[in-house]
Amino acid sequence: MARVPAVAGTVRPTRPGRLVLGSAAAGVLLAVLWSYELVDHVIGANVANALLGEDAATASIAGTAAGLAFAFVSGLAGTFTACNIAMAASIGPMSQASGAASGTARALARPLGWFTAGMVGVSAVYGAVGVLVGTGLPQLSTATVGAMPVRLVQSAVVFGVVGLALTYLGLAALGVVPDLFRARPVARVVVLGALVGAFLIGRPYPLFIKLFRSAVESGNPLYGAGTFVLQSIGNVLLAVIVFAVLALVTRGRFLRWLGGDQRRTAVVSSALLIALGVFLLVYWDVRVPAIFGFGWFPTMPYN
Repeated sequence: MARVPAVAGTVRPTRPGRLVLGSAAAGVLLAVLWSYELVDHVIGANVANALLGEDAATASIAGTAAGLAFAFVSGLAGTFTACNIAMAASIGPMSQASGAASGTARALARPLGWFTAGMVGVSAVYGAVGVLVGTGLPQLSTATVGAMPVRLVQSAVVFGVVGLALTYLGLAALGVVPDLFRARPVARVVVLGALVGAFLIGRPYPLFIKLFRSAVESGNPLYGAGTFVLQSIGNVLLAVIVFAVLALVTRGRFLRWLGGDQRRTAVVSSALLIALGVFLLVYWDVRVPAIFGFGWFPTMPYN
């Protein structure tokens, strides 16, 4: 594979202001249109039910093997969540992190490996810590703040922080703010993976909460770490497969096309990162609180 630039975000795209505003507007629009009922209950629950062969909501998680299987299946059922938008936004940085690796398989495995390392590291640590802390975590609490469940307060805080981080990375790719990873493309990919792993820290997805409670009841931090890792892998598996197929079918030309032009990489990556970051901020810190009487946010007839 031809060598690609090791430095990302050094070429400032023309009219970055328009790109920022357009991406932010897309994020706000997505927050308005997003239907958690469709994503969680219609798509997610039906996929999980089909894969498990029974109602996932009432399925018994008895034993380690059943727990690990439920973790992966429930993660795969959550494919159509913001995790995969983050994965898509990581494709540009991953193409640059492949560096001078020769051969499509090696050029593909290297960035995916670094991304997975960041994601798995956070997932495993949180899974182990979650088992040790147990029901003391707001994510597992049934308490409320006003009418808003405490677990959603944790979601708002976590996704707000992740949203800010993704937005910053998107702006940095455009050169609008200092790029902390300007000469460290691998570190950029590891951090993006870690942010995807951090989605579990705020996730209120019912099937994930069920898995979390099962892990806590086991009292085994290693089991908690393993199930959380499988949950994260299931979340991004489809996006990874699409990325791999694109790279392999085009024999690496897709990676070279995307990673070989810094301006193109900056535009694609920043647009997706900013849109996702703004979506997380607006959805979790404006729309969700508004549902429980904290402020106001427009709604669609279906959501």
